[in-house]
Amino acid sequence: MTSIQVIPKSFSVINKELISASLPVLSPKDPVYRALQLMDDCHVSQLPIVDDEKYIGLLSEADLLNAADDNLLLETLTPLISKIRVSPNNHFTEAIQLANEYGLDIVPVTETDLTWVGAIAASDLLKYTGHMIGADEPGGIIVLEMEKRDFAFSEIYKLVETNDAQITQLNTYYDNNLGLLFVTMKLNKFELSDIVATFQRYEYQVRYYFGEEQYENELRNNYDHLMNYLNL
Repeated sequence: MTSIQVIPKSFSVINKELISASLPVLSPKDPVYRALQLMDDCHVSQLPIVDDEKYIGLLSEADLLNAADDNLLLETLTPLISKIRVSPNNHFTEAIQLANEYGLDIVPVTETDLTWVGAIAASDLLKYTGHMIGADEPGGIIVLEMEKRDFAFSEIYKLVETNDAQITQLNTYYDNNLGLLFVTMKLNKFELSDIVATFQRYEYQVRYYFGEEQYENELRNNYDHLMNYLNL
């Protein structure tokens, strides 16, 4: 997935800037039952093992549940420990890729020599990614589909501008199976009918759009909830 940023945001964030101070670490001398308790307390399925500021590896809840004895020390489970990690000064998308690939709740961050730096919560990665793509900003969404060769950002931007709107975020995704490029735009307004009509007039294929109708439905739901509350 590629992203063209229209309104500048800080995409230069690196892994160490997203480290969570609330995630605990395990010691090789910890028993299995303590590791399981910490995972349960933190609502995560993995925790890192750190010894004398050195990263030993990442241990999963599934491996702990298969341990023969809850009193076993974690250092006896070395064959089960994963060395998954990211570097502190790499772009945060490295952590996203690793979390997605391995289904991680947390992503360990270490120096090249395995000196421990900290851990990133996958939930924080999701929140930050949502902020970066403008998911928390008001406005409508239009999804276009086209041949890759037909993509022209300048023309798309111009067509939106002619309707007194702006693109706050634009992302593209190429589907190899369909052989089509999908262009997803977040706009700074909810009323999209004129913009959609403009794209259709210029023979763009509008795959989906979410705007005024969705906004009105949200207002209606909020109103209904308020009325129900007042009637209690």
